[in-house]
Amino acid sequence: MRVLLVDDEPLAIERMQVALATIPDIEVIGTASDGIEAGEKIVALRPDLVFLDVQMPGLSGIELAQSLAQTPERPEIVFITAFNRFAIEAFEVEAVDYLLKPVSFDRLRIAVERVRRRRELLDADGRAAELDAVVAALRGDEEGEPEPGQAFDNGIWVPCRQGSVRVPVETIDRIEAARDYVLLNTPIKSYILRAKMTELERRLDPKVMVRIHRSHMVRLGAVTGIERPGKGSLRLVLSDGANLQVGPNYQDQVVRALRL
Repeated sequence: MRVLLVDDEPLAIERMQVALATIPDIEVIGTASDGIEAGEKIVALRPDLVFLDVQMPGLSGIELAQSLAQTPERPEIVFITAFNRFAIEAFEVEAVDYLLKPVSFDRLRIAVERVRRRRELLDADGRAAELDAVVAALRGDEEGEPEPGQAFDNGIWVPCRQGSVRVPVETIDRIEAARDYVLLNTPIKSYILRAKMTELERRLDPKVMVRIHRSHMVRLGAVTGIERPGKGSLRLVLSDGANLQVGPNYQDQVVRALRL
């Protein structure tokens, strides 16, 4: 996968190059230090993925992404920034992910794998229809009627530029707190919502989605492994590669939910 790095801080570019060098099948084909230069290099180099800083001189990352919205073969975009206040704008321009500096290696790898899955669904012969079905489900186009007497939400409505998108709970691998917002992480995209974890915990079926930390909830079906790195500690491995620590106050309910 061909990658372009865009950041006005040379040290940030260097760190990203070092981190990406450890991820298989990634080629950094160029760098840019501002939005105007980045736009030119996107046209010239045609990257598959752009890691894009938000605040830059001349043309911001958000403005650049907006200008690319109708471009054929638009690259996938992952924003990287030190500020979370741009998150709403980032997801409105269809960014795949939004990473806060300093970016951990695991978080970077998850973002890359998410982009890779999106591209595989688009590019593989005979699987474009599968992506259409996933996108339709995420938009609520295939929304079914709720079961009689259902007490919990089976989908979460997320505001977007065109109105709202319904994200089915069955497509959400994990939910993570991001200060005043939460991120709903699906295999191919993240959605941002202004909400509190405690509110979502009340709305979602604990047999489907369980709170494992003050900052994380996970879908039980997305748990693929369990690690016990030390006495009294517990970590969950998810299908997207995330490795999440279970908070001490949540261990009992996680053990019960997973029937350990």
